[in-house]
Amino acid sequence: MDRWTGRVALVTGASVGIGAAIAKELVRFGMKVVGCARDVDKIKNLAAECQSASYAGVLIPFKCDLTNVEEIQSMFSAIKEEHKGVDVCINNAGLAHPEPLLSGKTSAWKNMLDVNILALSICTREAYQSMKERNIDDGHIINLNSMCGHRIIPNADIHFYTGTKYAVTALTEGLRQELREAKTHIRATCISPGLVETEFAPRLYSQNAEKAVSVYSNYKALEAIDVANAVVYVLSAPPHVQIGDIQMRSVEQVS
Repeated sequence: MDRWTGRVALVTGASVGIGAAIAKELVRFGMKVVGCARDVDKIKNLAAECQSASYAGVLIPFKCDLTNVEEIQSMFSAIKEEHKGVDVCINNAGLAHPEPLLSGKTSAWKNMLDVNILALSICTREAYQSMKERNIDDGHIINLNSMCGHRIIPNADIHFYTGTKYAVTALTEGLRQELREAKTHIRATCISPGLVETEFAPRLYSQNAEKAVSVYSNYKALEAIDVANAVVYVLSAPPHVQIGDIQMRSVEQVS
């Protein structure tokens, strides 16, 4: 991780869960991390925590609604002006709504598309352009995918969400191919966790607290730090090594 010291990473959805854990680890390894989310106060608290721990890097909170294209572009403009640009882009933000294919609300489907696919693609494009204009040839774009991007489980609540994650699998491989065609050494990677104990389930089942609790009651799920460690592993790989996808899940998880 030494070569990343002092360089700039963007982490979307950095206020809680996996995003917060990733941001914290990258700051610990000396990176300048722009953490964005709609709830910027939580990132400010995390930044203060990193500072009090005397971590080598710094966490810079940035308020951004990833469903708003103009806000994303404004964020990249601000990063360019204040920090020159992005060297690492970690598209972590993602969400799910329990809306089945046969009866789901169009607004909820659109929200998942906006965050899980469109925001990810826009941030990827803007990050690449930032790297290209500064002749950065060793940057990295990491998409937080899911085991749902590789198999379909019989749970109608997450079938549309699963579709968005299959898209992330395809987009990441497409990105890898386009980066090769562009004759660059910028790398593209997916990280696909299974069940992780975060705010994901409580948000998914915000109208059913009992169901939300039950999601994590059957076995020991992954923790956010486990996924953050995978990000560090990916970034630590030698420059000639491209890790395409890390699929990881709890030992006790069945599918």
